[in-house]
Amino acid sequence: MTRKLLIDSDTASDDAVAILMAHRYPDIKVLAVTIVSGNLRVVDGSRNARYTIELCDAQTPVYSGCERPLLREPAHAYWYHGSDGMGGMNYPEPKLRQAQGHAIDALIENIRAHANDVMLVTLGPLTNVAAALLRAPEIASMVSRCVVMGGAANVVGNVTPAAEYNIWCDPEAARIVFRSGMNLEMVGWEVGRGAAALTETDIARVYALDTPYAQFAMDCNVHALELAKNWQGDPGMTLHDPTAMAIALDPTLSKRSGKYRVDVETRGELTRGMTVVDERRIVGTQKFFTDEWAVREPNVLTHHELDAAKWKALLHQCLRKS
Repeated sequence: MTRKLLIDSDTASDDAVAILMAHRYPDIKVLAVTIVSGNLRVVDGSRNARYTIELCDAQTPVYSGCERPLLREPAHAYWYHGSDGMGGMNYPEPKLRQAQGHAIDALIENIRAHANDVMLVTLGPLTNVAAALLRAPEIASMVSRCVVMGGAANVVGNVTPAAEYNIWCDPEAARIVFRSGMNLEMVGWEVGRGAAALTETDIARVYALDTPYAQFAMDCNVHALELAKNWQGDPGMTLHDPTAMAIALDPTLSKRSGKYRVDVETRGELTRGMTVVDERRIVGTQKFFTDEWAVREPNVLTHHELDAAKWKALLHQCLRKS
């Protein structure tokens, strides 16, 4: 059976690889890609998504969405992804035109049309999804799985010591989504680090596949690779959005996970955007918690680690020739 998928993205270099993977995976039908402000302005994210879809010889509609967070000022990451968001590769303008309509409407309409038979993967800030939930809260129960690339499960963040970028950009939106009752899975930024990072040998093996997909996936991430190694101290190319997509496509890649109560800090002076993960299940077991806290049940399946070998094999599968 074909699985139906919606992707919400702030399409820069690693998002593009995730979008490519979804279009190249055998049993996936991508219904739409919706673009949100995050890594890039919406206009640039739309262009990059459409170029990637065109590379896959697909016609998936791409809808532009929210151009700023719900309450915050935009905070883009061109410095990390390059002036075009694609490592400065300056790919040509795609022939695929942007779809008419707004991303919020596209999300609501597609989820309603495929109720209980559609998966949502988010690769950027959660502004579009939160706005859709505010307008149509009933869609929360209609999504079979919502896999969120975002957060940091009790580890240091990548934009502040406490927070991961996607959640930090729009913490109010993230809180709405995390409290919505949607069947959420969180793939924090730490999952793509360590053994999941592509080493120089791994990168050479991808290039050796000698396909346009492999060339594209590595080339557009070279700029991010240098920053990951020299600034963050990672052992190689960290592809956070593709690792989240890999778990969405094949849940058996997750080696360690647990369902916990997860909430988002919106007001902390030092902890804006922190994903507070009750991994030890303290809430409700300590007498000093209020009744409000005590009744909060686990709401997010949190992935801590993936099988690095299986993840890299899946990446290769998606980048080979048909």
